Amino acid sequence: MDPYSLSVEREASKNIEENERECFKDAIVSSRSLNKGFVEPVLIKNVVPEIASCIIAASFHIAVGLSMAYSAVLIPHLEDKNSDVYGTETETSWIASMVVISTPCGAILGGFLMEAIGRLKTLQVGAIPCAVGWILIALATNIPMILVGRFLTGFATALAISPAIVYITEVARPELRGSLMSFGPTLASFGMLLIYAKGAYLSWRLAAWLSIIYAVVPVVLVQAFVPESPVWLVSRGRIEEARKALEWFYKSDAKQGKISAAEAQFTTIMKENEIKLSDQRRSKHGGLSTKLRAFLKPTGWKPMCILFFFFLFQQFSGIYITLFYAVTWFQEVGAGMDSYLASILVGLTRFLCSMVNTWLLRRYKRRPLCIISSLGMAACMIVSGYFTLQVKKGDTSGNWVPVACLLLYVCTSMVGMLTIPWTMTAELFPSEIRELAHSISYSMANVLMFAAIQSYRGLTVFLGGKEPAESFLSPTSWREMAHLF
Repeated sequence: MDPYSLSVEREASKNIEENERECFKDAIVSSRSLNKGFVEPVLIKNVVPEIASCIIAASFHIAVGLSMAYSAVLIPHLEDKNSDVYGTETETSWIASMVVISTPCGAILGGFLMEAIGRLKTLQVGAIPCAVGWILIALATNIPMILVGRFLTGFATALAISPAIVYITEVARPELRGSLMSFGPTLASFGMLLIYAKGAYLSWRLAAWLSIIYAVVPVVLVQAFVPESPVWLVSRGRIEEARKALEWFYKSDAKQGKISAAEAQFTTIMKENEIKLSDQRRSKHGGLSTKLRAFLKPTGWKPMCILFFFFLFQQFSGIYITLFYAVTWFQEVGAGMDSYLASILVGLTRFLCSMVNTWLLRRYKRRPLCIISSLGMAACMIVSGYFTLQVKKGDTSGNWVPVACLLLYVCTSMVGMLTIPWTMTAELFPSEIRELAHSISYSMANVLMFAAIQSYRGLTVFLGGKEPAESFLSPTSWREMAHLF
């Protein structure tokens, strides 16, 4: 064969190999497997190990729900003039939002720890500041102690949630991933229901003590029963451990031809890791530069833009404001029932709807669910606002309507706008930047949540929802906060 023909053949072979590599890479980073058209039926007995591992990893979400909703039951006690620890509206608004503003710190640290020590070890580390934070709140004798405790619990939830979500993304097979990703928010809703119920019947200090349990138990369960992510083990060169983990996950699956399901998955993970390592080697400036360049690709910046607008609309639609200020909100609108009981109904509604949402995510696509959710939320708030205005004018015949509308508002939010953006923070990104991208998107969401929660009291006054409070708007309030910090 002449040199020219040999060169052409070599080039053609190289192009074929490169095309196969790119096709495989596209398959890895795409989310086509989330579409029901690509879902293959599975036997429940085959996926029990995956489901059990993912649920245990996600069990820390209960502590997340406790931390987020705790302000709803704490703030009314602190704003009571007879409370042993009194807080002004300025201070209580910071108490509500402090758990949110600390989460970016935990999320960024969690992104690096996930790569260094693994998904599950990072989750276990997150339990330490969580327990310390609840202890500080339970023993608090002043507002700064509560603020520090809230900061630590928020920091811990981000530190533990990020590895749990990434773990589920890497462990769960595509046809189960959406449902298992939504199980985390379901457990968070259960945590909110628990804290609303405790706030109605227990003191706020005892509720804080009991919350420590939900930070410690997941650590014990993870240590005892759950294997580390095979994807991370392969990336660290711990090949035999990855094989054993996959054999445990796929021990009930039938062989796919001459090889087992575990071996087939192992081959896929190895090839994905080789591609990632190859990309890093081809980079002149190493791993960090590779990750930064990956964010400039369409598979990096497009998902980030989508998530930014998703979270922007999610937070300023008031979903989390009603959860953080549930008891106070019912007191201010003049609801025709006990505000603590109404908050329990909100928690129960959210929990039940979150279980329905798990089925909806398997049955329907994301876009129609978000559209229906947004329209339903808007309708509920319009009706609620009208009847709240009537109650303020003295017509109490419809004072039950704001409560009913808020419950329906929670139902419609759970259909899509509350849960879907969170489930997308890891699954939209390619594996080469998944850990860091999830942490960044999670931090971005919590910064927006902080802005929404912190601005709630000011917007309420500005829009005429209540009379201005000196503790919130006056120069004295800002001197108080300066002295506090």
